[in-house]
Amino acid sequence: MKILLATDGSKYSDGAARFLARFNLSQADEITALHVIPGVPFPHSASPYVKALMQLGEELAPMIIDETAGLLKDLRAKVSTAVTTGHPADAIVAVGKQSGSDLIVMGNRGMKAIGSFLLGSVTRAVAISAAQSVLVVKPPQGKQGGPLKVLFATDGSACAGEAENVLSLVPFHSETSVTAVYVSLSAYMDIPDRFCPGMDDRMKKIVAGMRLSETEHAEKVLEQARTRLQKKFRDVATLIRNGDPSEQILEAAQDTGADIIALGSRGIRGVSGMLGSVARNVLGHADCSVLVCRRGKEKACGSTD
Repeated sequence: MKILLATDGSKYSDGAARFLARFNLSQADEITALHVIPGVPFPHSASPYVKALMQLGEELAPMIIDETAGLLKDLRAKVSTAVTTGHPADAIVAVGKQSGSDLIVMGNRGMKAIGSFLLGSVTRAVAISAAQSVLVVKPPQGKQGGPLKVLFATDGSACAGEAENVLSLVPFHSETSVTAVYVSLSAYMDIPDRFCPGMDDRMKKIVAGMRLSETEHAEKVLEQARTRLQKKFRDVATLIRNGDPSEQILEAAQDTGADIIALGSRGIRGVSGMLGSVARNVLGHADCSVLVCRRGKEKACGSTD
């Protein structure tokens, strides 16, 4: 696998580099550590500070790259470095495309409110625009011990199938455990039983039928996913949740102690846009790392929207 690791020299980028040690990398894998010297954010190009700031960025770049390379030196993968200039998100996406990378890895500062809007904008822009899968490593990244735990969100769609394929390509250790979760979206699935006596028999039959149909479909989707995932992972569990997909995926990640949430960039029942609303919500609010899965060399999830 070809991995593009974006670094800005922060402790969050360093954490993302260290996180790669938890993968089963081999000499056949390649990691390129990329640092982008950001274009100066001043509208007046004649500003006397522009040249000095760009020069400072050029002086810092070798130190940042050398430090990152040092963090990767004990990995079995082949490590190379690259430096470019421009808007960070645009440059990361462009280098990812030019290099033919399979996976882009980035650290996330995990800041809230306005800090998240400012500092997380590069991460979100890359997750939206990149053709490749994007792994956003969130703090704290220091939990290095033990096998990884992955929560894989599936709804049986083509997009979820592509995410499943990506999981089979990422160099996880065989001890990695996977929990496949299906979130039911039936409108009446979560009606408390104490309200059922107030419904007439026809409504009860409708609700009961919906619950049974949805549960049967979920079990079928999960069993198929488990069968396929067991070709790579020894420990594969399944889980059915009812309710809002974003909320249930996030809660399931906490309940299972997931290190990574893996999900497709679209899907979860009719989600549209370059990055589906469920993926956006999970990426923005997850406490653990998030793998937004794409197959970059193929048409994304068969979608035309």
